[in-house]
Amino acid sequence: MTGSNAETAAGFAVYGSDQGGPFVLVSDHAGRAVPPELGDLGVSAEERARHIGWDIGIDGVGRHLAACLPAVLIEQVYSRLVIDCNRAPGHPTSIVTVSDGTPVPANKGLTPEQIAARHDAILHPYHARITQELDARVQAGRPTVVVALHSFTPEMRGFKRPWHAGILHNHDSRLAHIMLELLRREGLTVGDNEPYALTDTSDYTIPLHGEKRQLPHLEIEIRQDLITEEAGQKEWAARLARLLPEAWAQF
Repeated sequence: MTGSNAETAAGFAVYGSDQGGPFVLVSDHAGRAVPPELGDLGVSAEERARHIGWDIGIDGVGRHLAACLPAVLIEQVYSRLVIDCNRAPGHPTSIVTVSDGTPVPANKGLTPEQIAARHDAILHPYHARITQELDARVQAGRPTVVVALHSFTPEMRGFKRPWHAGILHNHDSRLAHIMLELLRREGLTVGDNEPYALTDTSDYTIPLHGEKRQLPHLEIEIRQDLITEEAGQKEWAARLARLLPEAWAQF
């Protein structure tokens, strides 16, 4: 279960294998890499390892889940501090100059050409690879569900977030409501559009690949302290591998 070197060089990695199931897993913030030409972005390694640099723990969850289902996982390898692949080109938080109080000096004063270079090197290849995967399945007439995987901080701006997980949804909430109920039956505290809400402008991946295509979809957020270690990652992967097919069967 390893990513292709060629694909990693293109800004994404692909894990798992498609063995006939409906699920396509995507992970916008799984990586922490920074292109060599950008150095360290002017941000310390300690800061880049925080949640501002990536979705802590979601890489392990995604890879274990891809193996368990099994399914294909398309994972962004570069840090969200370089460019956020869950934001549309031109979005104010696509390339941040400050993240949760931490300045990102290398992102200040970028020219249109420098911004376009990041789009071309990272954002567009990642979404093109997702498009390729979905196109092949749709053309084959196969049922397809887009599952976007994210993680969130246990606390933000002094507020302790009580949710173990959150399910985000917007225009088509059918599958989201089923998954919410299944997770809550596990005895978990699950946010309904918490700690974030899915909107037309806040996100890019699900609006583009799920809503625009009118494919069933889910956006799942897991609290980071539950998946920092591999044991928690495996636990959540096993849980989702059990509940996702059940949700799809109900759908």
